[in-house]
Amino acid sequence: MAKWIIGAVALVAVIAVTAVVAVSCTKSSGGSDKPTAAPTTSGAPASDFASANDTGPVSVITEDPSCAPWMPILNTLADAEANGWKERDPSIPATVWSQDVRTQYLAVADAMRSAAEQTAPLMKVTTHRVMRELYEQFIAYAEAYADHVPVYTAPDNQLALTAVGAAEVLSHICQAITYGSAAARAPLVEPAQPPTSVSPLGNSNRPVRFLTTPNLVCSDLRQAVDAFNATPEVAAWKGTDANIPASQWTPELRASATALKPVLESFAEKLNELGRQSSNSALEDFSTLAAQYMRAYVLSFPTFTRPDENLYDTSRLTAPMIVSACAAAGG
Repeated sequence: MAKWIIGAVALVAVIAVTAVVAVSCTKSSGGSDKPTAAPTTSGAPASDFASANDTGPVSVITEDPSCAPWMPILNTLADAEANGWKERDPSIPATVWSQDVRTQYLAVADAMRSAAEQTAPLMKVTTHRVMRELYEQFIAYAEAYADHVPVYTAPDNQLALTAVGAAEVLSHICQAITYGSAAARAPLVEPAQPPTSVSPLGNSNRPVRFLTTPNLVCSDLRQAVDAFNATPEVAAWKGTDANIPASQWTPELRASATALKPVLESFAEKLNELGRQSSNSALEDFSTLAAQYMRAYVLSFPTFTRPDENLYDTSRLTAPMIVSACAAAGG
């Protein structure tokens, strides 16, 4: 099904958006009917953040009011990245750039700053804690990358990969909402455990990176992603056609899906385990998000249709985003 393997986010990424998502407000992603308001470090009242009361487990998101304004921001950024930056060699430092390359990098840096600025209000609009955290990290890493462009060296590419990864995860969450796969599969997924800790409300003026030093799970997470990619079941699934619904699967394709299921479930469990070991609330939420969307994807198999691929894409892009953030922090 054109099943994309979870792996390091491509060095070159353009965020493709096929439709503007029109969605409405919903309850928090947590499972509690009466959650406690999260603390704030932003100086703004907690009530300014629609997700302030979302302190429960991360789940598959079926509605979010921030998706509609987010999509035009993505489209504009993607257009800016189409100036030749996509074909860049990220190993070349700024000290030896040609004038054309420098112009490309500086234009994308400006576009990332602009996208980050436009994204800041969405931190308050989203009703989900994990969406707020993803917006925060897109902003933090996009701004960090833009700051480093004038003195760019190869390791700075990890900042771009993390920003792009967060943006793509948000895009696929929103597409899973608008095309119905999230609502169709979310009720089937067992609730995640409550978080071991909850992120405080961030500074909407200047969000900070969730990893500035290597986390204790970074190495294990990278190894888990690499091991997942190396499994023959994932390799066999990669080349199949996502446009074929489950009702038209051949016996061979159905057998491939059956063999893949325990691999995906095991990977989801590993992500959940590592997140809870991390002692980092945002990293835990991102890992839980990837695990829950992977479980939703597995549960879609009996009645799979093309929109369900957005569940897989949400999961497969989240894990490498964390790995890139680990690398940006030196881990």
